[in-house]
Amino acid sequence: QVQLVESGGGLVQAGGSLRLSCVASGPTFTSSAMGWFRQTPGKEREFVAAVSPSGNNAYYGDFVKGRFTIARDNAKNTVSLQMNVLKPEDTAVYYCNQVIYIGSWKPKLGSWGQGTQVTVSS
Repeated sequence: QVQLVESGGGLVQAGGSLRLSCVASGPTFTSSAMGWFRQTPGKEREFVAAVSPSGNNAYYGDFVKGRFTIARDNAKNTVSLQMNVLKPEDTAVYYCNQVIYIGSWKPKLGSWGQGTQVTVSS
């Protein structure tokens, strides 16, 4: 069973940066696309970014507009999300998951980690 542990969230002022990390256990990490989602209370999880198994291809939600960079380290089973020029509307709990593209990027695993809270103050 794959376990996901997210970290790196915190409180930051608008315009600031944060780097999120996700450590994934299990033997399927290197063969799986990985992604980040975010969720605010009362809303569905929203796709943020995805990276191919090799790390050579990255995909982003429209709202990212060049501010975030997703990367992975297959030797360490980690996927990161560098977030720059943060805005108050980026405030959310951020989660990672294996992903699959079915018309849009969808989480592949039914279970989630605890997520990491990102709060951006204005």
